[in-house]
Amino acid sequence: MSERIITIGSAPLRCLTGVRILGTGSYVPSKVVTNADLEHLGCDNEWITQRTGIHERRHVGPHEATSDLAVAAALKALEAANCSASDVDLVIVGTFTPDHSAPSTACLVQNRLGINAPAFDVAAACAGFSFALITGMQFVASGCAKRALVIGADCNSRIVNPRDQKIYPIFGDGAGAVLLAPGESDQGFVSYTLGSDGSGGDLLITPMSGSREPLSREGFDAERQYIYMDGRPVFKWAVKLVPQSTREVLAAAQLSIEQLRGVILHQANARIIDAVAKELELPADKVWRNIERYGNTSAGSIPLVLDEHVRAGHVRRGDLLLISGFGAGLAWGTGIWRW
Repeated sequence: MSERIITIGSAPLRCLTGVRILGTGSYVPSKVVTNADLEHLGCDNEWITQRTGIHERRHVGPHEATSDLAVAAALKALEAANCSASDVDLVIVGTFTPDHSAPSTACLVQNRLGINAPAFDVAAACAGFSFALITGMQFVASGCAKRALVIGADCNSRIVNPRDQKIYPIFGDGAGAVLLAPGESDQGFVSYTLGSDGSGGDLLITPMSGSREPLSREGFDAERQYIYMDGRPVFKWAVKLVPQSTREVLAAAQLSIEQLRGVILHQANARIIDAVAKELELPADKVWRNIERYGNTSAGSIPLVLDEHVRAGHVRRGDLLLISGFGAGLAWGTGIWRW
């Protein structure tokens, strides 16, 4: 099989300010799956750790779904913001593992929380939180919403082949949430970029999951209901894309790496995070991560890391955070957030 090369192109640079985060929240299932629990796949702890940096991940139980994770994270964000469900006038859920193809997971979350507001999903896989966050910010910045609840949540364990030695150990389940509100003119994304390249769509794909390939006995026999990933070109794309988009948003905002308080990359793989950090010459203490404990939680990864550091008191007014989500689509969103 010939190796795929994905060309990295520039995406438009934007600024979206006047929006702040009132509160953050996160949630992971109670079931811990260690590397030792996966030895039946033929891969030991050392093998998994060297290739992914992951020591354990969380999996949902039999009666849990994406909306359950989203609701739990949202409740913590509302509590942190000292707001009630009646204050929320928009709900957006970034996910590519919805409870159902219809209705949207956001509608289920809206109903569970007792929120009287429009609700919809954003499907951008591992870039889902970045896309959902920008969308929610646009509603708030335009005055069309005053309190926007934005959630990133995924149950990856439900769409990954449990017999796949290369992919199954990477993914975990989890959710994170933020509550957005109008802020000062300097708060929000001082510079950001969103981009997509559908030419790489077949590199990360769940073949039998929609109208292109309806559910069939033949498809299940071939295990086409599970996600497929061509890891090598995706890795090479990510380690080029993230440094390039980071430099672009820094230049647009006239900022330097040294001015960043923290860097929150999608927790795809420790090797990707390390390669990006090395390329950008990022000090280790600025690269915030939790992949060793939770694995790749897709749309949940960035808000999970953010919530941990906010609750630890690591983020203060005026701090600059680099946020970068990237994955299937191919799609990405990188920005510099001023707290």
